[in-house]
Amino acid sequence: MRVIVALGGNALLRRGQRPDAETQKDNLRHAVRTLAALAETHELVITHGNGPQVGVLALESASDPNLSRPYPFDTLGAQTQGMIGYWMQQALQNALPGRQVLAVVTQTLVSAVDPAFDDPTKFVGQVYEEDEARKLAAEFGWTVKPDGPYWRRVVPSPAPQRVVETRLIRMMLREGVVVVCAGGGGIPVVRDARGRLTGVEAVIDKDLTASMLAEALECDAFLILTDVPRVMRDFGTPHQTEIAHTTPHELRALDFPAGSMGPKIEAACRFVETTGDMAAIGRLDQAEAVLAGAAGTIVTPGGRWPLTSTL
Repeated sequence: MRVIVALGGNALLRRGQRPDAETQKDNLRHAVRTLAALAETHELVITHGNGPQVGVLALESASDPNLSRPYPFDTLGAQTQGMIGYWMQQALQNALPGRQVLAVVTQTLVSAVDPAFDDPTKFVGQVYEEDEARKLAAEFGWTVKPDGPYWRRVVPSPAPQRVVETRLIRMMLREGVVVVCAGGGGIPVVRDARGRLTGVEAVIDKDLTASMLAEALECDAFLILTDVPRVMRDFGTPHQTEIAHTTPHELRALDFPAGSMGPKIEAACRFVETTGDMAAIGRLDQAEAVLAGAAGTIVTPGGRWPLTSTL
């Protein structure tokens, strides 16, 4: 099968951990054990988040007295793609001796008139207490919003339209390469009247980009791997229950938080509705079981997986 995996932020950094390089590399080494097992038997594309990392670089850039102005978010996105891509590429090469692994600095096309530019919603960077968040917002001109019990910076998150390097990624898959790409949803770019690309100040939702890329690459399965075993119905209430197998129609009838599970649900539903194939949301350490339909929340047109006796 051709499988695309969207790694949640916990693969690199768990809540409460300091964003030190060694901490993230150690977390990633554990994650790669699961990914390497998938790569042994399937064509594999890996995407990843970069919210905490881009937030750290943005704060450093804003505080650097040697800069006339902070680095823009497209440049920060490229920096984090290179950093995380390097960590992932090396870890995967060590776990898969003899296999070729390629980390691609990836651009994602968005619309210059996307309404998201007027309503920042995408969380980036670390969490703060409300007082500290508001102080930083006043100092650096940020927009901040609540994220659960904490507060975080938010930036525009326009809808992805196409990954610019899609053809290159497809070529690499045909050659048996494990591809790491579309980190942080891809570097946001727009085309001008002459068709030339230029970066814009935004962060794209990684799961929506992964869903779009999965369709373009004709993937058979789309796995969103995070730190939750399954999607929960009525989460946070006494009536919460796990959802094991479901359909896009059933999921869209439920209410999920816009800043956390909501984008993952939307990404999974879009892929299934467009392709008729399987999407799933589950724990990273259960990836093989999720792909087999034995763990996680499985989303298919008819709510069943596998569709035959064998994968």
